[in-house]
Amino acid sequence: MTVASKPARWQGSDEALRAVQVAFDVEAAVLEAVRRAACDRNLSASDQIRRILGLPVSRRPKRPRLTVTLTPEDYAALAARYGLDAQDRLAIKERVTQELIEFAQIK
Repeated sequence: MTVASKPARWQGSDEALRAVQVAFDVEAAVLEAVRRAACDRNLSASDQIRRILGLPVSRRPKRPRLTVTLTPEDYAALAARYGLDAQDRLAIKERVTQELIEFAQIK
């Protein structure tokens, strides 16, 4: 697909496709300092690193969300925990979301 034949909504994606994610192997204290600063400023760790380095940070609002990788075994364990079918991933996600909300209310 050539640039000219890309749908309009994809035209701006070329720059993002050229970006490269970089991982830094640092001590736990550095990780914690960056994560705490990011949390205090309501930023992602990536945006906090960009601020530290004097790079521009996107002003676009980001969806506030938490992520975790779940294996089929994790879904089975959560389904058993909540008394749900392991194939009903939406119901499991809803129960996990509720548990996270309850956790936050305790803190």
